[in-house]
Amino acid sequence: MTPDDMRQLAELLQHVPGIKSVDLKDVKRLVELMREAPEIGSIEVKGWFGTGVLVTRTGSGAAAAPVPLLPAPVPVAIPAAPAAAVPAPAAPAPATTLKEVRSPMVGTFYKAPEPGAEPYVTVGSRIAAGQTVCIIEAMKIMNEIEAEVAGVVREVCVEDAQPVEYGQVLFRVEPA
Repeated sequence: MTPDDMRQLAELLQHVPGIKSVDLKDVKRLVELMREAPEIGSIEVKGWFGTGVLVTRTGSGAAAAPVPLLPAPVPVAIPAAPAAAVPAPAAPAPATTLKEVRSPMVGTFYKAPEPGAEPYVTVGSRIAAGQTVCIIEAMKIMNEIEAEVAGVVREVCVEDAQPVEYGQVLFRVEPA
């Protein structure tokens, strides 16, 4: 791998979501690992959402130029037109009357205070304004998220231990 290839790899790694910082010495260490261990055919560095960089060994034993990886496309099923009209299930409340509890930060959503514990709230739970409804872990700090509205939880919009973005809807609550 040439010095230009190493600089290009360092630059690619800088733009992979979920990778904080990479400098030329980090890339040189990856290349050294490949040289020291001929059984290593490739090194793949992944960030969030499956993005990353793949460095593979060429036939000559040298590392090839880096190849950016993109997330695999997700097939989408397109439903056929229905043969007959089917009545839609009744919604718990019109969407316009539900209040949304949104994430105040980027982090990881947890529905319970610890693994195996009962969740703070579930669909149908009555909550009070100021009540803890979940935890968002950000930078190894557990942040208790409180409801801003009293009412009944009608929808939990995030799965446990999933990443959430700032402003993402966590719950929909029917105000009391």
